[in-house]
Amino acid sequence: MDPEPQTITKKELVNRIADQTHQTKVVVKDILQLFLDEIIEELARGNRLEFREFGVFEVRERAARRAQNPRTLEKVFVPSKRVVKFKVGRLMRERICDERPDEREARLKAQKGAPEKGGASKGKGGSQPPPIPKPPPSNSPF
Repeated sequence: MDPEPQTITKKELVNRIADQTHQTKVVVKDILQLFLDEIIEELARGNRLEFREFGVFEVRERAARRAQNPRTLEKVFVPSKRVVKFKVGRLMRERICDERPDEREARLKAQKGAPEKGGASKGKGGSQPPPIPKPPPSNSPF
């Protein structure tokens, strides 16, 4: 059974980064806050932010629509609005979405035993398991 997920705060991240970099918490907090402020500012300008291997943030326009209040069943107008979308990058998808830690460990062990490119030919009697197929990418932000 998986442990209950924890909420990690900016303060906790500042403490971890300060410990790893041997910088003061004040300096790390200022840099982290400047980084977050710049992300917000660029998105407010309508710009797309791409962090290789991590993901892409972009602003999209959500069209106006008619919706229904679930309590009263009354029809209501929902105006258009800008929303931030995040598309998960390759490294994050591999670490979080595609496989569980035990599956990843088995895959890495299998890769270590695999011959180098241009090495021995694949013949009968190989003891390597077949590669683990990856599910198709999801468009869901979750």
